[in-house]
Amino acid sequence: MPTEPKSQMINRNLVALIAVGTLLSLGHTADHAIRDDLRWPSAELIAFVIVSLVLYGAIGTGLYLHVKGKVGPRFWTIFAFAGVLFGWAAHFSPFTEQPPSYILSAYNYGLAGWVALGVLLALMLVMGVAGVYAAYLWRRGVQASNLDLRIANKKL
Repeated sequence: MPTEPKSQMINRNLVALIAVGTLLSLGHTADHAIRDDLRWPSAELIAFVIVSLVLYGAIGTGLYLHVKGKVGPRFWTIFAFAGVLFGWAAHFSPFTEQPPSYILSAYNYGLAGWVALGVLLALMLVMGVAGVYAAYLWRRGVQASNLDLRIANKKL
């Protein structure tokens, strides 16, 4: 049984934002590998592999459940904002070990470094936009459900 009305479930714009975010995330994952941050054996490599498996597994599972009508905008709102928070903590917080300057310096401030930083910034932007858009769809769905309930109650 779907948890949200089927008419709200599959929104092509939301799926497109998720797809673009996933591609940018893959690009950022490749950047970590190219920067040689991950040497074997290390705790950082193991943590990175675990986080990557969980992340891409959650995206795949979320898309599958989205198409099946089991999850909707609420799931993607929470997922996107969690991603923004994680990205901020990993690269923009005052406590991070890999701020934008670290990414640029890994490429000797060349074009590749600016591309890598651009991918990270685009990823953060797309996740933020996806989160806001999903929240809008979620709110719109809640309002429609409330209207349906009020109409049904009036008929009783």
